[in-house]
Amino acid sequence: MINNVVLVGRLTKAPDLQYTPSNIATLSNSLAVNRNFKNQNGEREADFINIVAWRNTAEVIANYCGKGSLIGVTGRIQTRNYENQQGQRVYVTEVVAEQVTLLESRNSQQGGQQQNQGNFGNQGGNFQNGNNQGYQSPFDNQYQTPNFGKDAQQGSFFQGQTTNPMDISDDDLPF
Repeated sequence: MINNVVLVGRLTKAPDLQYTPSNIATLSNSLAVNRNFKNQNGEREADFINIVAWRNTAEVIANYCGKGSLIGVTGRIQTRNYENQQGQRVYVTEVVAEQVTLLESRNSQQGGQQQNQGNFGNQGGNFQNGNNQGYQSPFDNQYQTPNFGKDAQQGSFFQGQTTNPMDISDDDLPF
């Protein structure tokens, strides 16, 4: 059976790291993930997906991310249920984050200029839950973190591209 989820989105609130009675780090948050299409008003909508992280993954999110941080999450969907105080059965579906990738520098999160110094705070990072506690950067010192925002003209990964290739009219759709 396969249960894999890959998400890229922004944290909707500041991370709140907590510990279980057995001293295991845990973190619950939600990720705002833009939809790939626009609504009838021409605006993009987002889905708010609950995520849960444990151990090292939770600590990395708490230490290096804030509200609005752009992160990539690889994990699995999990459902659980409990009985609330009114005696009703409540079902919860969430993504358990097994791997987190930091997709923007701290400077760009704070609105500052990004500097390519190759230190931990200025580069994207890849962190896994489990025994691999080290930092693995998908970028080395000679590359800047790509800018996947709408400003395609200012040093973006899609430099020089001025139109969105996904903007098509409803008449062009086969359904």
